[in-house]
Amino acid sequence: MRASEISLVCRAITANSSHERGIFTSSLSFSCHKFSTVSRADSICINELDDTFFLIRKMMRVRPQPSVFELNKQLQVIVKMKQYSVALKLFDEMRQWGAPVNVYTMNILINCCCHLRGVDFGFAIFGSFLKHGYEPNVTTFNTLLKGLFLDGNVAGAEKLFKKILTLKLCEPDDVTILTAIDGLCKAGHVHTARDLLLLLEKTIYKPDVIAYSAVINGLCKTGMVDNALELKSRMIDKGISPTVVTYNSMIQGLCDFGRWKEVKDLLNEMVNHKICLTVVTFNILVDSFCKEGNVNEAEDVLKIMKRQNISPDILTYNALIDGYCLQGKMDKAKEVFDSITGNGLKPSIISYNSVINGYCKNGKVDKAKEVFDSMTGNGLKPSIISYNSVINGYCKNGKVDEAWRLFLEVSSKGLEHTITTYNIMIHGLLSEGRINDGWKLFNDMETRKVHPNLRTYNILLECLCKTHQISEAFSFLQTMEDKGASPDIITYRILINGLCRDGKLEDAKHLLNEFPSKGLQPDCQAYTIVVGSLCHKGFVDEANDLLVKMERSGCAPNSVTYNNIIQGLLKRKEVYKAMPFLEEMYKRGFSADAATSSMLINLLQIYNKDVVLLEMLKKVVPKI
Repeated sequence: MRASEISLVCRAITANSSHERGIFTSSLSFSCHKFSTVSRADSICINELDDTFFLIRKMMRVRPQPSVFELNKQLQVIVKMKQYSVALKLFDEMRQWGAPVNVYTMNILINCCCHLRGVDFGFAIFGSFLKHGYEPNVTTFNTLLKGLFLDGNVAGAEKLFKKILTLKLCEPDDVTILTAIDGLCKAGHVHTARDLLLLLEKTIYKPDVIAYSAVINGLCKTGMVDNALELKSRMIDKGISPTVVTYNSMIQGLCDFGRWKEVKDLLNEMVNHKICLTVVTFNILVDSFCKEGNVNEAEDVLKIMKRQNISPDILTYNALIDGYCLQGKMDKAKEVFDSITGNGLKPSIISYNSVINGYCKNGKVDKAKEVFDSMTGNGLKPSIISYNSVINGYCKNGKVDEAWRLFLEVSSKGLEHTITTYNIMIHGLLSEGRINDGWKLFNDMETRKVHPNLRTYNILLECLCKTHQISEAFSFLQTMEDKGASPDIITYRILINGLCRDGKLEDAKHLLNEFPSKGLQPDCQAYTIVVGSLCHKGFVDEANDLLVKMERSGCAPNSVTYNNIIQGLLKRKEVYKAMPFLEEMYKRGFSADAATSSMLINLLQIYNKDVVLLEMLKKVVPKI
């Protein structure tokens, strides 16, 4: 919020009750200015705003003047429309007419400032009213407390709350306590919130079930489920009964860790205490089952919901759609999507985006486009997420021209390209060998003030490495660091892979050894790239040494590691050198992948009398 808007409010507060004029001489010009800044989403309120303005002006001409209660009521109408700046400027106009004010007016103004992220101005208004003899009430302090949290000033909010208690600035109510505790939790200060809750238990200001539930929810969201369960037991010991909201938070927390037995125990506990499961409870279960790949169990939960006369909502169906999409069962996902309308609901933008993304990830981009095109006919506009999914689908299917057409369409639909949109399109162009177009788009992105992220830089770095421009890749690494991007493990894996491709194994090993000095720990993929390249070049002993080092660092070789090593050796016709690795792969429970299997099967024509090799092939090659 601009300081000028607040200064005029403060001037209005300090004005006498006479008709002192403010800085706006034309209320009409003020109204037009504000309406020009009203968001699209709020533009439907303009008629209602006009009506309110007309009513207030009419009220101000009446003699005797309307009561402060009536004027506050009209200000609240505008506040409920979330037109906070308009409410502040309207207040100035009212004061020019000599409108009366009271503490309730002050609270409305402070609330507007807080919602406009101007809590400092809220305190200024508070000070002005205080100076003129108006006594703040608990709502005043609750609003200021909320404003500090909205402004991100957690320390200030905590300080104010403690002052309310110690200096007895007001008699805190349940809202005061909840505002402080919930604000701390949402700001990530869950331990502080819990400590405050425990402190309040020892005072006359006892926390209620909502305050306990807020801390339990915060603990569960930060993975401290055991602490949440302990707090639940503590509140019960103090005679406070958990509600369905309390249980929902704990069920979600347990589901996140797959602790299904304890979920069942909590559900039984709810039933025993006659706490009815809500649609939220069922949605948590459906969503969690789907994320674990247990869609059949999710469908069973849906049946139980219906038997208990609890109607699934759009979130229920969206979770099921996501579950089937994750499993690649797009026919079932579309079946659930189509059933939404039959159940008296309308698919949301999230429903459409889930199906579109599911089709794209399963290589059915044409089906995705059909769903995409059907959105407008059902009263919805594709979002940038919808466009990103289809553009990505086209790029992954090599249909870059179709992707580019959609990319260009985005702006004409009133949407803005995000960094994700650019990353998808740049990657698509580079993957199809359209190197110049990819780099041109990168430059265009920077011109349009869309800032590249690490993913952008990694895409371009990979392009340089794949086109054997290693020197340029390292120069680009320096450029991205100069621009504030911190290379990650993926960045260095790309460079290691590029060095290995160019036969610069010593440089690749050197870079791998430098990981700790860069604050990184080499992972299995990084080791696998170098080990595979060493074998491919015939340096088997060195590869073995690196495997030992890899294991000692706590990074166990995986199936990809062994398949890479074996393929490298088989390409050099070093079959017997590959044997120990085949044996080790078998002992660790890994199998040959498609490429390794094909190479090994081809060897049977040459080594068909080698019994040892034949037995080994039977172990590691599926279905031989």
